[in-house]
Amino acid sequence: MIAIIDYGAGNIFSVKNALDYLGLAGELTSDPEAIRKADALILPGVGAFPSAMQMLHDSGLTNIIQEEAHKKPFLGICLGMQLIFEKGYEFEECNGLGLIPGKVEKIVAPDMVIPHMGWNKLEMQHDCPILQNLPEESYVYFVHSYQAVVPDEYLAAYVEYGPAKIPAMVYDGKTVYGAQFHPEKSGEIGLQILRNFGGLIQ
Repeated sequence: MIAIIDYGAGNIFSVKNALDYLGLAGELTSDPEAIRKADALILPGVGAFPSAMQMLHDSGLTNIIQEEAHKKPFLGICLGMQLIFEKGYEFEECNGLGLIPGKVEKIVAPDMVIPHMGWNKLEMQHDCPILQNLPEESYVYFVHSYQAVVPDEYLAAYVEYGPAKIPAMVYDGKTVYGAQFHPEKSGEIGLQILRNFGGLIQ
């Protein structure tokens, strides 16, 4: 079972619907025991970094996520990806979950519209299990104004947005994955990524 962590930051039902479509067992939950028992975890989210971290703290889920993300496949989506880093700077400096080294800052792309919204092409950087079996031209859907700043060794794929090189998928080489885009809204490419994630379950 894949636990879709429900902490009030939205975007959970579209993820659940995508898993249902793929025949993957998913459960929306804020129950720490269900998170412990799950075979894999997805942390979705839309909104602002500080308020999302506050909701995680208020839900009592911060520590359980930090513990379980290193034991089983974990995927952060959009804001959920941003939260896996050490710090965010949206409105104010705020500590993140610290699952992968890095920080989250506003996109700097002169002459480009912010937020970065719409379809963009993945550029593969390093091998990543959940990016297997994708076409060479793989476009995915983004909606965000902030981006990760992450060491190259964790960068699995990026997209180009004007002069900006935006991390699109990060991977710690073990269990933690982050997708800045929305796989659940990215058509067959996104479904294949979720299918690959489901395939990680032992």
